[in-house]
Amino acid sequence: MSLAIFDLDNTLIAGDSDFLWGQFLVDNGIVDREEYDRTNRHFYEQYQAGSLDIHEYARFAFRPLAEHPLDTLLEWRERFMQEYVRPILLPAARALVDEHRARGDTLMIITATNRFVTELTAQAYEIPHLLATEPRHVDGHFVAEIEGIPCFQRGKVDRLMQWMAQHGEDLEGSWFYSDSHNDLPMLELVDHPVAVDADDTLQKIADERGWKSISLR
Repeated sequence: MSLAIFDLDNTLIAGDSDFLWGQFLVDNGIVDREEYDRTNRHFYEQYQAGSLDIHEYARFAFRPLAEHPLDTLLEWRERFMQEYVRPILLPAARALVDEHRARGDTLMIITATNRFVTELTAQAYEIPHLLATEPRHVDGHFVAEIEGIPCFQRGKVDRLMQWMAQHGEDLEGSWFYSDSHNDLPMLELVDHPVAVDADDTLQKIADERGWKSISLR
């Protein structure tokens, strides 16, 4: 039994759930369309370029979480899941997850997108372990700051190491699937790195290093 670890956005789903959550907020008039859409796209371009300041992004992205009551946020999240995420779940991704499940592997999603946005997607794929960027809570309310280590770039490795120490797991025979060059630290860590519908930078590296490349689209 080995760890089978999956990136989420543009890997298990055909899109970026963090970006789409912003679009949901814009489309429903929850935030100012022009300002939010412009800033959201700016940060997404930084992410694609590998230059994102995750703490600066979190202060922007978590602001709607901090400004609204939890009951309202949960209602919005359910609508978001049904209208924006379920249409981009991938049958081939589900089959891959089920293949690892049948082997008895330990299934995990590790994603830079925050836990509030990604929990329902992990449940949809029946993946029990989710490591995600954690919004800070104070007295039952979200705060527009990150709690602990951001689950981004090298932070994914740090969070995984913490989790393995707590659960008595190791990396023998481990797998990691990702589309993004931002995940190079994780891909270099595991025994079986797999590039999935990879961006140009990651695809070039995967080809040079002889890593497996697949498409789930």
